[in-house]
Amino acid sequence: MNKKIWDLYAPVYERAMRSDAKVYEFMYKRIPEVIKDKEVLEIATGPGLLAKHVVSSTKYMIATDYSPGMIQQAKKGSYPKNLSFSVADAHKLPYMDHSFDVVMIANALHVMPDPEKALEEIKRVLKKDGILIAPNFVEHKGGLKSRIWSDILSLAGVKFEHQWSAEEYIAFLENNGWKVTYKKEMAARIALIYTECRREE
Repeated sequence: MNKKIWDLYAPVYERAMRSDAKVYEFMYKRIPEVIKDKEVLEIATGPGLLAKHVVSSTKYMIATDYSPGMIQQAKKGSYPKNLSFSVADAHKLPYMDHSFDVVMIANALHVMPDPEKALEEIKRVLKKDGILIAPNFVEHKGGLKSRIWSDILSLAGVKFEHQWSAEEYIAFLENNGWKVTYKKEMAARIALIYTECRREE
C-alpha cells in the first residue's frame, strides 16, 4: 500500500463516499447494537466517519489508520471523549494480546497485499470470544458502475490487491479461521458485503 496516495486522498475521501450513504446508514444502525458497552478497535478508519457515527454506544474506541493524513482528517471536528485516533499498521498493531471485545475493519482488506497477516493480528488483539466486523467491497467488475469506479480509483493510484466476489470473500475469511455469523450484501458503486465473524474453535 502506498501511504502517500492515502495521505493525498484524505481531504476528499469523505465526500467521495457520500453517494453510498444508504449503505453506511445500514451500518450506522447495525453496528451500535453489536458494539454496545464494548472495548473496540477500528483498523483503517480513514477520516473517522464510521467511528464517529457508532462510538457513542461503546465503552471506548480506538480508531487507527496506516495513513497519517487520514488520522489528521479524522481528528478534525468534535467527537466523544471515549474515541481516540492513532496511526497504526494493521500488520503490526501496537496493542497487547486479547485487548478488545470487537475489531472493525471496513473496506480495507482488498487493498492490502497481505490481508492474511492483518487477520492474524486481529486474532491476536481480539479477546477469545470477540467479534470481527469486516464489511468489504466485492464484485469490483460485476457491473458497469463498479467497473467505472474501480477504474477511476486505479487511475488515482488506489490499487485493488484482491478483487473477490462475495462468495470468494466469505471463503477467504473462513479459510483464515473465521466463522461468519452474519452477512448482508448491499448494492453500492462497488458492491459491498457486511460481515460479522467469530474465530473458529
